Amino acid sequence: MATCKYLQVDPELRDEPQELQSISWKPFLRQLLVCCSLFTTYFVTGLSLGAPTVVIPQLRKTRVVSDEMASWLSSVFSYSAMPWVVILPTISQRVGRKPPFYFAISISIASFFILYFGNTTTHFIVSQLLQGILLGSNLTISIILITECTSPKYRGIFLAIKSANIWWGMWAANAIGTFFHWNYIGLCGLICSAMYVTVFIWPESPYWLATRGRFDECARAHRWLKGVDKCAEDELEKLIISQKDHTQFHSRSTTVKEKITNMLRLVTLKEFYMPISLSVLVIAQYHSSGKIVCSIYSIELIKKITESESTAYMGMLILDGVSVLGMYVGSGLSKIVTRRKLLLVSSASGILFIFALSLYIWLVEMFFISENKIVSLLLLSACSLSLSCGPVIMSMSIYAELIPLRFKSSGVIITILMHFALMGTTIKIAPLVFSTLRLYGAFSLYGVLFSALSYVLYKYLPETKDKTLQEIEEYFKGSSKDELKDAKELVELNKK
Repeated sequence: MATCKYLQVDPELRDEPQELQSISWKPFLRQLLVCCSLFTTYFVTGLSLGAPTVVIPQLRKTRVVSDEMASWLSSVFSYSAMPWVVILPTISQRVGRKPPFYFAISISIASFFILYFGNTTTHFIVSQLLQGILLGSNLTISIILITECTSPKYRGIFLAIKSANIWWGMWAANAIGTFFHWNYIGLCGLICSAMYVTVFIWPESPYWLATRGRFDECARAHRWLKGVDKCAEDELEKLIISQKDHTQFHSRSTTVKEKITNMLRLVTLKEFYMPISLSVLVIAQYHSSGKIVCSIYSIELIKKITESESTAYMGMLILDGVSVLGMYVGSGLSKIVTRRKLLLVSSASGILFIFALSLYIWLVEMFFISENKIVSLLLLSACSLSLSCGPVIMSMSIYAELIPLRFKSSGVIITILMHFALMGTTIKIAPLVFSTLRLYGAFSLYGVLFSALSYVLYKYLPETKDKTLQEIEEYFKGSSKDELKDAKELVELNKK
């Protein structure tokens, strides 16, 4: 290690007190500083995501809002983010992770000004369209930053907490809209945006610096974020060596035909398509549960079940609170339980309660039993708690660990485009599904789809807890002898 100039410890870091290096508090606090600003973006995204739940009922009190318009008000946020899922990662691959993040938070602040001062349906739609840029950033740039700027032992809990912050934001938006005018959601977003001042002291992502061949800067940024203990230095060594070889290969001039051939060969490798396929499956599993649909349309759904508007508003706040609680419980469990076990056990529990809720609603609608508000809220809460502990926090975390660094940009684009397409479509068609299949049929459909996808993940999802990004990438490289042979052949071909 000492023979490589990139791996020589910075004198400033070497001079740190030994006790600080051993307990690693300074690297942890630096990683927390980076994550706090990122957590803020997830919270304010939750504000926008939860806003339609309370804005639509308020708008209907003063003007006519059709079901078609209501579905667009709820889903436009997702669709507006889709182009930015392609634009932002592409830019970040060339100029770094921070510049596109600066752009996203600036537009987010502008959207909250519109939300605070607006008073019409048009103002709300424009605000949601602009806020879609931050949503696109959160599911690409922000997750990449958390993954690349945190140590393996902290990465899991940081990724889990960021999901909880989205639901905190949804709960806050619903609480504000329950007691005040929806303009105050915009004010809350503006106040929270003050946290963004910390972004100016971050270093650039050490992983991105390594991919650009800037190894001295990479080493300094890596040590600033993760310290100089043995685990951190081993991770840095593997990163620099792997990216140095990769950079030298790609610096070789090639013809267009060779580039196309190499690209086609690469996408057939299991290390490319397997992690991306699993990432899409995890996200599809989350959307198939109906969790996001039930949160967006919680007032209407609870009102249909209980036939009480006051219970609907109370139930909405209870369910949001339970969701946040479940995600923090899941965040804590992610530190001591493996990712795979947490996801699958919570999914199994969620399946049980989804079908129990479907059966209960069917019994009520068939007049076999009378509706009980407490039972309805308990079943909804139990279902929400189970899904929040695993699928909700894991769906947007696991893919950040699975996708290899050299495929990060394309892999993230594919995965998140699928996420937004699924989220926007499920929210958009939810009113039609509920009216066609009725509530018990809709929940049965969610249960069947969720069960099928959970089984596929049980068969194929690997464990990623406490593994470095290089170790996870090596798992997919070595998961098949044939694919490993293909990879070696490709390396030999490129050397010629």
